[in-house]
Amino acid sequence: IQEARLGKANADLNEAQATLDEKQAELNEVQAMYDKAIAHKQALIDDAEACKRKMVNASALIEGLGGEKIRWTAAGKTFQDQITRLVGDVLLATGFLSYSGPFNQDFRNLLQTAWKKEMAINKIPFSDDINLISMLVDNATIGEWNLQGLPNDDLSVQNGIIVTRATRYPLLIDPQGQGKIWVRNKEMANELQITTLNHKYFRTHLEDALSLGRPLLIEDVGEELDPALDNVLEQNFIKSGSTFKVWSILGDKEVDVMKGFLLYITTKLANPVYTPEVYARTSIIDFTVTMKGLEDQLLGRVILTEKQELESERVALMEEVTANKRKMKELEDNLLFRLTSTQGSLVEDESLIQVLQTTKVTAEEVSDKLTIAADTEVKINTAREEFRPVATRGSILYFLIVEMSLVNVMYQTSLRQFLQLFDLALARSAKSPIPSKRILNIIEYLTYDVFRYTSRGLYEEHKFLYVLLLTLKIALNTEKITHTEFQTFIKGGLDLNAVDPKPKKWILDMTWLNLVQLSRLQQFSQLLNQISRNDKGWKAWFDEEAPEEATIPEGYSSSLDTFRKLLLIRAWCPDRITAQARHFIASTMGEKYTEAVLLDYEKMLGESEKTSPMICFLTMGSDPTDNIERLARGKGIPCRAISMGQGQEVHARRLLTQCFSDGGWLLLQNCHLGLAYMEELLEQLQTNESINDQCRTWITAEVHAKFPINLLQSSIKYTNEPPQGCKAGLKRTYSAMNQEFLDISNMPQWKPLLFTVAFLYTTVQERRKFGPLGWNIPYEYNQADFTTSVQFIQNHLDDLDIKKVGIIRQQFYGLKLTFLLSELCGVSWNTVRYMLGEIQFGGRVTDDLDKHLLNTYCKVWFGEHIFAEKFCFYKGVVLFFVIISLRYTIPRGKSIAEYHTHIDNLPLVDTPEVMGLHPNADITYQTNFANLALGTIVSIQPKESSGGAGETRESVVFKMADEMLEKLPANFLPHEHPEFVLDVFAESELNLIMIKFLFFFQVKARLQKMGSIQPMNIFLRQELDRMQRVISVVRTTLIDLKLAIDGTIIMSENLRDALDQMFDARIPNLWQKISWECSTLGFWFTELLERHIQFHSWIFDGRPNQFWMTGFFNPQGFLTAMRQEVTRAHTAKGWALDGVVLYNEVTRMMKEDITAPPPVEIGGVYVYGLFLDGAGWDRRNVKLVEPSPKVLFTSMPPRRTDLTYVFPLLLKTVQSPEHWTLRGVAILCDTK
Repeated sequence: IQEARLGKANADLNEAQATLDEKQAELNEVQAMYDKAIAHKQALIDDAEACKRKMVNASALIEGLGGEKIRWTAAGKTFQDQITRLVGDVLLATGFLSYSGPFNQDFRNLLQTAWKKEMAINKIPFSDDINLISMLVDNATIGEWNLQGLPNDDLSVQNGIIVTRATRYPLLIDPQGQGKIWVRNKEMANELQITTLNHKYFRTHLEDALSLGRPLLIEDVGEELDPALDNVLEQNFIKSGSTFKVWSILGDKEVDVMKGFLLYITTKLANPVYTPEVYARTSIIDFTVTMKGLEDQLLGRVILTEKQELESERVALMEEVTANKRKMKELEDNLLFRLTSTQGSLVEDESLIQVLQTTKVTAEEVSDKLTIAADTEVKINTAREEFRPVATRGSILYFLIVEMSLVNVMYQTSLRQFLQLFDLALARSAKSPIPSKRILNIIEYLTYDVFRYTSRGLYEEHKFLYVLLLTLKIALNTEKITHTEFQTFIKGGLDLNAVDPKPKKWILDMTWLNLVQLSRLQQFSQLLNQISRNDKGWKAWFDEEAPEEATIPEGYSSSLDTFRKLLLIRAWCPDRITAQARHFIASTMGEKYTEAVLLDYEKMLGESEKTSPMICFLTMGSDPTDNIERLARGKGIPCRAISMGQGQEVHARRLLTQCFSDGGWLLLQNCHLGLAYMEELLEQLQTNESINDQCRTWITAEVHAKFPINLLQSSIKYTNEPPQGCKAGLKRTYSAMNQEFLDISNMPQWKPLLFTVAFLYTTVQERRKFGPLGWNIPYEYNQADFTTSVQFIQNHLDDLDIKKVGIIRQQFYGLKLTFLLSELCGVSWNTVRYMLGEIQFGGRVTDDLDKHLLNTYCKVWFGEHIFAEKFCFYKGVVLFFVIISLRYTIPRGKSIAEYHTHIDNLPLVDTPEVMGLHPNADITYQTNFANLALGTIVSIQPKESSGGAGETRESVVFKMADEMLEKLPANFLPHEHPEFVLDVFAESELNLIMIKFLFFFQVKARLQKMGSIQPMNIFLRQELDRMQRVISVVRTTLIDLKLAIDGTIIMSENLRDALDQMFDARIPNLWQKISWECSTLGFWFTELLERHIQFHSWIFDGRPNQFWMTGFFNPQGFLTAMRQEVTRAHTAKGWALDGVVLYNEVTRMMKEDITAPPPVEIGGVYVYGLFLDGAGWDRRNVKLVEPSPKVLFTSMPPRRTDLTYVFPLLLKTVQSPEHWTLRGVAILCDTK
């Protein structure tokens, strides 16, 4: 039963288990269906989330990149065009980096224009609006450079690009040190090593920089580089493994070249001449400071002083803007990198989305900051611009100082020195709460302080030039005068073009050319007509002693300001330019600018520093030694002097060491003879840290082209020239005497003779300023000449025997004096005259006529007559019983005070008659002085100046060359069409030897008919040879110059000189060497045509009846040929050439009256074209007379003469010959 139950139970169990299994199976099936549904659901949820995320990311991308869509779309469209133009743009950039460095901004622009023209011709595509700065550097980098000290003008930024991007190491032409300052700041964090070529550890510095990977700055090189740099400059690096090596300086070992090595080279030379090898090895870059760059720099200094918070805000703003721009660029670059480097879908890159969001937020912040910064910058710049006139004036002043270094190489002033003056002006000028008044105060103080500082270091002959140029520059800047008026003033009438004939003969040719040029200005457009209508009025005004003070005809006195009057005076009266210019300077700048700047040693000492030497530029008769030693004694400071020369460096070093330690003064004299020590001296002053504060270094030197520029730019410069005039000269001479010296001899002749020697000493120096009218050769008389002469006089008087005669008392010049009879008659005047005229003063004289002049002074001023009461060197002028010029007499006093009183009563300005010259000599002096000043101004003007009417100087000269070629006479060639033959020769490049051969072939045929062996014809052939050479050289130069301007051939040095000189209406040096002297190119070319006419007429029309002396190259040869001709004509009478003397006779005939040569029995020739200088000519009585006022040269009638350039000519006179000798009378062949 139990088993049945068990079985039934098991059956039920099995049935239940089967049911359970069935239900479990159903449950599993349902669970599987559920799991599947749940998984599907999760998958749908996941897809939805992913889709949502993608939509969010897509929205973020669209929103984030939406701002760039327009810009990137536009950029994408231009990319293909940029790729097309890429070759041309890169070519321009490469050319810029390779070739533009040595040139200024104007020439760089010309290069770019020329390159674009060539590329267009060769169909190389390029961007018309290419900006090389933006192409090669970004704004953020430029901002960093500006903060490091690089000026922000285009030229400076371009220079920075070349320094950092060029493959060759840079050589910076950096006179002002701007580039050096930038390099130092730029490489400061990279452990920059600074050295010089003459540093004793230079080669060690170079090897260390190479092996350690540091930048190296070599300062202040000259025109030659150390050969040790050759391998480095040429980058002859040898790769060894992963590093580079270069052979060492001595070539005995290799030096590693580590990453980070950079080489910078700078020079202070403003216009160095480097060899082609240096140009090939380095990138030469012109870092000369520009007007705009300096102006911005000075403006920053003004604002820093006047509105410091404004400048601080501006600098902080610049730093913030630069940082923001840098950050913007970094973010943009990172975003573009992620966009291009992301794998797969962009919407799945979460980090990219994060970068995009960060970029967007930051960009919005930066953009807002840049907007605010832009508005702030506008406000700051508006406030800064108020002080712009101060910076502009400072820039004008500095660049004028730089221009003065072109006048004299010693006039070197560093930018650092100028900035010190600028800062002092800001600190010391009068304060004012009104900005306009404050600005005016700064400008006035700065201008005068710089004027005073600069004038102190200029020679007297250049001080007027400087202040005149200063006034002109300021007037140009303030637009009180125009550039055309400025050019008219400095150049005058120098036009080659034909002008209308002058209406009256009394108007000089040069004056008429000036007037024609002046009439082209609007205010003087009717001037020529007015002169023609009212020539008498203009003549009366011209004859005034001071036309600038008189009333000018036609109402010009009231209608013209001082500068326009100066233009009129410049045209009419060159000798009055200086006087009227002073009026112009006074009215524009103030009276104090017309007064001399007195040298104050005390004040200069106060300005000096122990590291800055004080240099005195020496001149004839100047020596500051006494003044320096007197100043040192007054302060109780030892002054140690040494004259430099060979072997003196050792002693100079010893004295310098002593001065460093005890605070003494070192006086180095004649340092132009010890240039090798000057660089060492400067290094000692700048590097020695143990210099006593009282130590000072004084230097005297003459002008020397190789004097170290660094020393000049680090020094205070001054001149100690003796003042001009007899009064100043005598005062200087007697200031060195005392009563003891005056009483050294008891002979009564002693004091009068002493004063006479002093007067002679002053006179021989004063005559120098009159040029050839004073002395043919300017002699350097100094104190030693006077001292030895006085010593001779003293010895001569001491030798007189006073024991042989008794004492005689008599009245002498109103004084009771005791004389010895032997003293009155015992002086050997022949001995005195000989010793003074031939030995003491005459020992320096090398010219025979100068020796004759000096002996004439001795004859006139040394004799018994000087003791007479009526004797005077110059009697003065009495007009209507009023003395208008004092007598120059010998004082008859006993004390030194009486002599000083007598000298103080002499006129401050002397008439030339005091020295025996005619008053017209002063006109010559003033004219030459003004012409020299104007000529110097022309020579230092920038060569890129335009020629007016928008023409470049090249186009102006090209037209001049065309005009001159049209007028240039044909060569003397045996051909019917000589011009055609010359063109053939030019094309076939036949040399001048062939032309010369053909020339002689034609001349020979003509001379054979005239008698080829006759002396005059031989002379003619020689003259034609020289003339042909001039014509050929002129023609070749003009043709080549046109080709060079067109760019067909290279512009050689001679062609460059011809371009410069012709633009300034001057004679090219190549022409000058083979021809004759002349003042302007127009006169020179006219004379060439006139000379050709005389030679052509002589060879083809026969011997002329009279000869134009000026038209000969060799007048001496002409006279020799004439002597030979006369000798041969009288051979039958036994005449010999050695016995024939030349005789001259001035005729009463005019040039037009001569129709035949002199009679055969008389012989000789008629010559004309000569001018008297220093005297006039009486045609009726045929004798010398005093010249008329303002008539400097008198035309001489034709004569039979033997005149050469230097020949004693016999002329009749009623005055004594000594009168005309002291007048400096001469016959000139030309006055132009």
